[in-house]
Amino acid sequence: MHALERQLQIAIDNILSWCERNGHTISPSKTCVVHFCRKRNMHPDPDLYIRNQSIPVVNEVRFLGIIFDRKLTFLSRISYLRKKCERLLNMLKVLSNTSWGADCTSMLRIYQAVILSRIDYGCPVYGSACNSVLRKLDPVHHSALRKSSSAFRTSPIESLYAECHQMSLSLRRQKLLLKWAQAQVDFEPSVERPAYE
Repeated sequence: MHALERQLQIAIDNILSWCERNGHTISPSKTCVVHFCRKRNMHPDPDLYIRNQSIPVVNEVRFLGIIFDRKLTFLSRISYLRKKCERLLNMLKVLSNTSWGADCTSMLRIYQAVILSRIDYGCPVYGSACNSVLRKLDPVHHSALRKSSSAFRTSPIESLYAECHQMSLSLRRQKLLLKWAQAQVDFEPSVERPAYE
């Protein structure tokens, strides 16, 4: 850990000197350290500094809207996402009125635009969480499909998927991850390989 601390402190000092040369500043109060480690109490937290001010070590941090916890379980991210999506389900509940509500196609489009897009965001990152954590989002998905298709609560989930032309969230995560991987492969510059005789 001491060797890692030295290397990280050198990197921070280099970033600070680059920022000073180019007119940028880094605020120590808005900076934090997360020590990612899945082992319990094996390694001490690093002591890092910005201009002789200690950078606080925190258990989780939000970066680009995704909450990273120190053990990378993504439980905080998925719990926050579930609460946010459950609040948005109330909008579908209002729009699914049987007398004046929207039709099934419109409801599914609203669900995909407002709720499913939030679930999809950051999927290649938080998709590495364990299945028991990821399954916490399934009730939101099923409830939205039931409201959109006006199905009964006792309707089988497979029938909902077929009726609404949707896939399960686990399959959707795999599909998005494959698309992301394909985009990374297509983005890499082509390297000419030597011809072997």
